[in-house]
Amino acid sequence: MPPQLVKVLNDSYQAVKNDGEDVIAGLTKNPKTLPPKYFYDDYGSELFEQICELPEYYPTRTETSILEKYADEIAQITGSSELVELGSGSSTKTRLLLDAYQKIGNSFTYIPTDVSGGILKNSVLELQEKYPDFFIQGLLGTYQQTLAYLESTPTPTRTICFLGSSAGNFSPQEFDNLLTQITRSLQPGNYFLLGIDLDKSKEILEPAYNDNQGVTAAFNLNMLSHLNWRFQGNFDINLFSHQAIYNQAETQIEMYLYCQENVTFALETLDLKVNFQAGESILTEISRKFDLEILQTQLEAKGLKVKKVWTDPKKWFGLILCQA
Repeated sequence: MPPQLVKVLNDSYQAVKNDGEDVIAGLTKNPKTLPPKYFYDDYGSELFEQICELPEYYPTRTETSILEKYADEIAQITGSSELVELGSGSSTKTRLLLDAYQKIGNSFTYIPTDVSGGILKNSVLELQEKYPDFFIQGLLGTYQQTLAYLESTPTPTRTICFLGSSAGNFSPQEFDNLLTQITRSLQPGNYFLLGIDLDKSKEILEPAYNDNQGVTAAFNLNMLSHLNWRFQGNFDINLFSHQAIYNQAETQIEMYLYCQENVTFALETLDLKVNFQAGESILTEISRKFDLEILQTQLEAKGLKVKKVWTDPKKWFGLILCQA
């Protein structure tokens, strides 16, 4: 990838050295887990784009409706600045914000970031054509690598946005750590725009993660295919099934892969053998659902002053704009 399009953040010795340590840690504990970042090879990113179009999957269209209504207001409050998006994917929804910033007419920088190089490069190329007056450069790396880079490159006019419902993929402690890192990446007066999925009934939530077309199941199973090619593994995805449940006590969706047989798989690069019992699960993702008031208190405690909150009429989804 040409460096002017996408800057690679994960090419350090330490990142290579640690690659796969989280897989070993997750698959050798009981119950087994895997980090959600392994969903997002190029094919996984394509599948997630398909999920966002499913009739059962309300978050994308609900957040889009909020942005359609309030993007101009967001742009007016933050002003023309450097907009950094965490986990940008195809930047589809973000184009509503870019259109709003284009109306302001000043110089503008957009920095999409993702762990999938293919979708990141393609979106940067598309956006450069659509917004020729903007400076656009992708950052290829994890959230943590991106935020460490931003902390080392401060600017007085930065807005970090974290759209979608990905904030819910972090445990409470992990999310608290992420907010700390975001705060360190912002100068006084900079902004943070956060999209959050709000708590609602099991009858709405579970179908959103168990769609009738099986796209979410394919997305979940693809994680094992990703591990196979990345770490020379031999997982047989036909021996696994997908299921997502709503844990009401923790107010979170939990996504699992269930093994159907007693079997052993190996990941050669990691020198790892993994034993499964029939019916044993791997937790691949949590998706926490938030209480708006509690989250605002948490943001304020991190030094992120809540400036404005927008929701849809059903209060299914929220956008929170904070200022450091």
